[in-house]
Amino acid sequence: MADRLNGSAFDTPLPAPLVVCNEEHRFLVAEQMRQIGIAPRQLILEPFGRNTAPALTLAALSVLESEEDWILLVMPADHVINDIGTFQATVQAGYQLAQDGYVVTFGIVPTRAETGYGYIEMGQPLPQKAATSAPAPNAFTLKAFVEKPDQETAQRYLQSANHLWNSGMFMLQASVWIEEISTHAPEIEQACRQAMTEGTQDGEFFRIKPAAFEVCPSNSIDYAVMEKLTTEHTLHPPAVVSLDAGWSDVGAWPSLLEANPRDQNGNMVRGDVYLEETQDTLILSEHRMVAGIGLKDLMVIETPDAVLVVHKEHAQHVKNVVAKLKEGGREEYIKHRKVYRPWGCYESIDCGTRFQVKRITVNPGASLSLQMHHHRAEHWVVVRGTARVIRGNESTLLSENQSTYIPIGIQHRLENPGKLPLEIIEVQSGSYLGEDDIVRFEDHYGRAGDASLGKL
Repeated sequence: MADRLNGSAFDTPLPAPLVVCNEEHRFLVAEQMRQIGIAPRQLILEPFGRNTAPALTLAALSVLESEEDWILLVMPADHVINDIGTFQATVQAGYQLAQDGYVVTFGIVPTRAETGYGYIEMGQPLPQKAATSAPAPNAFTLKAFVEKPDQETAQRYLQSANHLWNSGMFMLQASVWIEEISTHAPEIEQACRQAMTEGTQDGEFFRIKPAAFEVCPSNSIDYAVMEKLTTEHTLHPPAVVSLDAGWSDVGAWPSLLEANPRDQNGNMVRGDVYLEETQDTLILSEHRMVAGIGLKDLMVIETPDAVLVVHKEHAQHVKNVVAKLKEGGREEYIKHRKVYRPWGCYESIDCGTRFQVKRITVNPGASLSLQMHHHRAEHWVVVRGTARVIRGNESTLLSENQSTYIPIGIQHRLENPGKLPLEIIEVQSGSYLGEDDIVRFEDHYGRAGDASLGKL
């Protein structure tokens, strides 16, 4: 994503990006943006997902509220593009079309008969500028969107050379999107406009109004607008620009296998993995050693939360398992063992009756809220860095291998005064260990008095 947002290769300087994400991912997204050195124009938080059409509507409304009418380049976060130079040149061609009022989508030149993607059928070549007659080298009218095909149809598309993979990337003017979504899905535009109008700024985040957004239909950009546009019957005709830049959608496990280097047997591994007589298999290990023997065409994903084992041909069905976990109220669906916060992160190591163990990492110069708990005590052991501990009226500095005890009902705060990350092991004990057992008295991130945000 950082390479895609580098504006040095564009003729027109790029403004800061605008990010729309689920509020559960806010601290993770903010930290990743800091790590790549990019400050977003705005981070808009959705209280719940409503697909891509509402997300783009929120972004367009945000831009127009500032009396600017940008051309928006819409990019999902889970793409890998290897040839950034070609990508940026292709985006420049799309930008010129968007200036002429086109609604531009980017189609990927297919490299195989893929059944996991939707397709776009290309029409006639388009001029790069309305005032010129010279055709753009890779711009076409958009003839049709095609659903995910079977293997035989996908093979036919590959051979025809007039079908592209649907990338889910778009380019258009903000006002053009609002005009089209108001025409083809007015209930989305109305719900998003109300959610933005009644939203509030929360530090570096903008929180839209949940009650207004709750009634917003869930729909994709394709279904809500793009498939309803025609070259003949709209002021903003659809166009497709072909992209051949080493693109992969790593939102799907098989694509992750395709996008990364593999060994001589076609395997891709990451982490502590041992393989024997295994071919064309992806194994990712984050937490434990994984051994595979006699495997072929499998995806094995080991995380602290859960382990997934799936055949490549059935990877699209993972969403069915996720739906079942949601239906059953499983903890694995509700939250990760590693949780990001504005000051750092914490990870659950172990838990049982009346106790819980966590690893807490505090960024340099950051601090947790001044807080207390009604039902649990806490024991802290510093394993890396230096901690400043506020306990009642006392302030103490702790270094590695030193510890402290926080009794029930005592106001306390953990700070990192150093230049290196602070790591502590926290052992909680008590009759109730829920994240909502917290009273905040003071907080640098505007969370004082809000127990709904949970731990720390």
